[in-house]
Amino acid sequence: MSDWLDALEPGAPTAVAAFRGVEVGKFISVRREVRRGAGDGSAERIAGELAALAAALQAVVASLPEAAFDAPGGEGDWNVAQAIGHDAEARAGLSLAAALAATDRFPTGAPRVVPGVPGAVGLDRAALARRIAASQRIVERSARSVAGHETEPCPLEHPLVGRLRCGEWLLFAGVHDLMHLEQLHRIAAAFGARVDGGRSTRDDRGVTVVG
Repeated sequence: MSDWLDALEPGAPTAVAAFRGVEVGKFISVRREVRRGAGDGSAERIAGELAALAAALQAVVASLPEAAFDAPGGEGDWNVAQAIGHDAEARAGLSLAAALAATDRFPTGAPRVVPGVPGAVGLDRAALARRIAASQRIVERSARSVAGHETEPCPLEHPLVGRLRCGEWLLFAGVHDLMHLEQLHRIAAAFGARVDGGRSTRDDRGVTVVG
């Protein structure tokens, strides 16, 4: 199951390194790993890594057979479509929070992050692809605001990882992508689909294969 992660490493080395360093069930290690990779001058680089991860999410959307979208693949009883929608919303929201903090526009009294909120039910393949693309546009705009402010504090609070710095929230968005990509690749394997970026083909059962 690590082949998909190895394939992503050249395009998202910092996010993959942080993901690999996270100890299972110990979110304190998330703070340590993202701080290691999100220092001064890191915003543009991390945005590029998030673009690679967005492409990986798009590859999942393109490759999964229709039946897979209703299969369990997220947190709890979420289906695959809900998991992908959730991740698109999270990566946009985390990066936007970092940008607001970096530009002194973070709203007073903003609520803590509420984890475990599934994406909308019933989104089809095209709608999910649009959500991912829209999230990446927000990431890239946000990264331009965060640039030069990566090590400044951000008031956003997550119940599992606490508060991170502006640049660290960008990188954490990438770690979060990888958490869900791990789930999604497991589902893809169960349906006989291989997802590793590049062009799409089909195997002899008619299942879309990206390779």
